[in-house]
Amino acid sequence: MRAATFCIVLALAAIDDMHLCSVDISYAFTNEDIDIEIYMKQPEGFVQFGKEYVCKLNKSLYGLKQSARLWSEKLTKVLLEIGFKKTYSDASLFIFDRDGIKIILPVFVDDITLASRSEEALDKFVAELATHFKLRDLGPTKFLLGVEIGCNRAERQLTLCQHQYIVNKLEEYGMASCTPVGTLMVPGLKLSKEDCPTTPEEKAEMENIPYISTIGSLMYLATMTWPDIAYTVGVLARFNSNPGKPHWQAVKHLFRYLKGTLDMKLVYSPDPALGKELFWTYSDADFGGDKDRGKSTTGYMVILERGAVCWSSKLQSIVTTSATEAEYVAGLAAGKEICWVQNILTELSYHPAKPSKLYIDNQSALSVTKNPEHHGRMKHLDISFYWL
Repeated sequence: MRAATFCIVLALAAIDDMHLCSVDISYAFTNEDIDIEIYMKQPEGFVQFGKEYVCKLNKSLYGLKQSARLWSEKLTKVLLEIGFKKTYSDASLFIFDRDGIKIILPVFVDDITLASRSEEALDKFVAELATHFKLRDLGPTKFLLGVEIGCNRAERQLTLCQHQYIVNKLEEYGMASCTPVGTLMVPGLKLSKEDCPTTPEEKAEMENIPYISTIGSLMYLATMTWPDIAYTVGVLARFNSNPGKPHWQAVKHLFRYLKGTLDMKLVYSPDPALGKELFWTYSDADFGGDKDRGKSTTGYMVILERGAVCWSSKLQSIVTTSATEAEYVAGLAAGKEICWVQNILTELSYHPAKPSKLYIDNQSALSVTKNPEHHGRMKHLDISFYWL
């Protein structure tokens, strides 16, 4: 399941005042019969002595390469039998929409979340699912995929944060007592490969620094609930193979920023003032911001009513020759995401009455979008970029 799918479902739950609950399937990977002939050693403590017997597997087992696929197929089969439909936009998202009852069901391996305006329908479904699998009913959803979920039904508001996750990471990396800062990076800082260690002594000094693991932790935050750090994390991740002291100092600066913004949250709630416009998108790009390769960075964010549900900051695959070109390429990436959001909302029975707007802050890029014949300095672009 995409993080964007996760956010969209929660945003819709806030907009439509849905109940949220979660269940956990026990021993999920052992629920399906094995699809090929596999043998294993006798497990320790259950050895039958004499001949060198082996065990033939009848059920899927944790550790097998096909276990995840078999579990996914088993769960999908059961959900389809109950009356759910699998969405094309995300294979881990299911929808039940019948007789005035709608249940949205995102799945992450063995963690299942349900969203519906009918609490009775949710209880009925959980009871039905319990006839197929051994499960734990976790009740109202308060924690999912490492994200703390706050619910204020009176104000029809859902909040997402990772306060405790950040606190834990600050302690893990020895920064629990660091001084907070108000910026993501030191103003004017331009990191490059020139800052990477070159001598054996410099490389040895960096060996014991947990650079890659910190970047992994920061990427998780940037993916799930912290869109504002996505660009900085993307820049820092470019040096994973050979980080230097300036890169590590920038990582610590970002953690200091996170400490100062611990209580910030993503907020989802309906906005009656929007009328028929359900979501809109902003896109932007720097120009040649990557010092080492001269590439630009694409950034976009999709807003569903009042909250961000999709965002990205990614180095462009080509070297652009102007700010207009960089902005146009960024708009293309945003346009593709808009189509995906439109598709997933349609599959969930939400049909925006108006086309979704894409805001680009470059007049030349807008001109090319509206009038493709005004190609000028962009005539060298691959034809695929003219999709926008």
